[in-house]
Amino acid sequence: MNPERLWAPWRMTYIKGIGHDENTCVFCEAPKMDDDRKALVLYRGKVSFVILNLYPYNNGHMMVVPYMHTADMLALPDETSAEMWKLVCKCKEALTQAFHPDGFNIGLNQGRVAGAGIDQHIHMHIVPRWSGDTNFMPVVGETKVISQGLEETWDELKKFLCNPGTGE
Repeated sequence: MNPERLWAPWRMTYIKGIGHDENTCVFCEAPKMDDDRKALVLYRGKVSFVILNLYPYNNGHMMVVPYMHTADMLALPDETSAEMWKLVCKCKEALTQAFHPDGFNIGLNQGRVAGAGIDQHIHMHIVPRWSGDTNFMPVVGETKVISQGLEETWDELKKFLCNPGTGE
C-alpha cells in the first residue's frame, strides 16, 4: 500500500518559532499594516479588532484582540471587555453564515502554561467545529488539514464582517 501524503510545510515555521521576535508583538503590529487582507485583519472596532489565526486549528479560526497590549484580562477596561465580547458574538454569527459549522470552541488561554501561544497580548479564540473534523491526521500524522487558504477564508468572512458605515 502506498499512502497519500499531505504536506503542510508552513507549519514548520510555527513549530520552530522562526521569525518569532520576542521584542515584537504580532497583535500590536497587525493593525498598523495598511493592507488588512495581508495582515488577516477582518474587522476594526473602537478598542479591539478581529484577525484570522495564521496557524488555525480549523478553517475560519478567528481571534478577537484588544488594541491595548496586556497579558492580563483583568487589566482591560470595561469598554474593551464589552466590545471584545460583542465581537466574539459577531464572529460566531459570521462563521455560521459563511461556513455553517456544527459547533464552536470559544475561549481565552491566560498564560503560556494554559496554552497561550502568544501570552503577552490577550486574545479570544473563535474556532468553528464540524462533526468529524478531528481524525487520524492530527493524532497519528501530527498534521492538521485545513481545507481552505487564509486569503480565501478572509474573502469569505469579510462579507459578513463589514465595519459600520464603511462597507469595508
